[in-house]
Amino acid sequence: MASKDFNPFDMAQAQFDKVADILNLDSATREILRNPLREFAFSIPVKMDDGKTKVFRGFRVQHNDARGPAKGGIRFHPQETVDTVRALAMWMTWKCAVVNIPLGGGKGGVICDPHHLSMKEQEQICRGWVRQMAKNVGPLNDVPAPDVMTNAQHMLWMLDEFEVIHGAKYPGFITGKPVGMGGSLGRTEATGYGVIFTVREALKDMGIRPQDTTASVQGFGNVAQYAIELYQQLGGKVICVSSWDQQDQCSYTFKKMSGVSLDELWKITDKFGGIDKAKAKELGYEILDGGAWIEQDVDILIPAALENQVRGDNAAKISKKVKIIAEGANGPTTPDADKIIQEKGIFLIPDFLANAGGVTCSYFEQVQCNMNYYWEKDEVLSKLDVKMTSAFRAVSELAKKKNMYMRDAAYVISISRVAQACKDRGWV
Repeated sequence: MASKDFNPFDMAQAQFDKVADILNLDSATREILRNPLREFAFSIPVKMDDGKTKVFRGFRVQHNDARGPAKGGIRFHPQETVDTVRALAMWMTWKCAVVNIPLGGGKGGVICDPHHLSMKEQEQICRGWVRQMAKNVGPLNDVPAPDVMTNAQHMLWMLDEFEVIHGAKYPGFITGKPVGMGGSLGRTEATGYGVIFTVREALKDMGIRPQDTTASVQGFGNVAQYAIELYQQLGGKVICVSSWDQQDQCSYTFKKMSGVSLDELWKITDKFGGIDKAKAKELGYEILDGGAWIEQDVDILIPAALENQVRGDNAAKISKKVKIIAEGANGPTTPDADKIIQEKGIFLIPDFLANAGGVTCSYFEQVQCNMNYYWEKDEVLSKLDVKMTSAFRAVSELAKKKNMYMRDAAYVISISRVAQACKDRGWV
């Protein structure tokens, strides 16, 4: 999570302000887009397994819904802050706009650590969150989804609570549900696969074959795992991944020059993406400092953990060999690091484009729920590929035409679309 001296919302606003100047937005449009439309903060009392009651703090931020219902995950994290949620909600607005799906941006969270909570306690937090938000979320105004340390089971508890409160079936209320309970096939792979769809297109433009490249990945959660899977299917080789060690409260990098094996690592990884370092060592992995992932001599870097990971103090360590940075995480790169990346001539695929596969597939899930007809996995992933490729092409072509940094080009497209929606509605 963000360090105490890092405010992700300040960073999100700074990124917006830069593009607002490029677009010459008027003051009213700037004001409505650089701040959330609505914010909710509330307490969730939970009767713990030991009989004591503990109160957890929950949030929901709806940044903008001019283009459609707010959309965004709910994350459980002990260092969650309202400013993190605000930033993520804003980034969701741009993410939905850049892939041109009819949704706005929202985000939610609870300050808690699922590592230290029983399933019963986690269920109570989920249901308590919905009870607090039941009047202000729903399939027509705000659609939640899983995020960091939440999963399909959490979503199903939330859906059940919402349906109990409203006395009807609303499968389109929430996405990321289990398959068979309104969930979409392909949703698990969607974000990671989407990252690699954009990497594939970038490599095409560079005239480089995927099988001639190597990569280093930060993180080993859902996004990282499926990004690695598809990248390896294309012939690429991942030489290291990093993961958080709950016991030591720090991250480690796991390196194997012959290439990491997903099958090997899956067997020694907990449900939160933590790799057992003792077992990894037995399998021939070199155990390095958690920050070592960024220093590797590879062609592609994929930060797929949390925000504030590529900064001014470590971006200079990026190898001269690196050609592409694909941001699987939300907000992993700070503005001062962006300057270094540009100076190094690295092609950056910004977060809200690279990792938009998740929300795109969530949109597909919502569509399937609303019509009560579900597609086969191949159809879902094929539609996802078309959407991601189309979005990448639009951003890439604008970047080339205007000689812009990819992040700026993506922002120009998404902010223009949301600003126009606000104007069309008569808000500004």
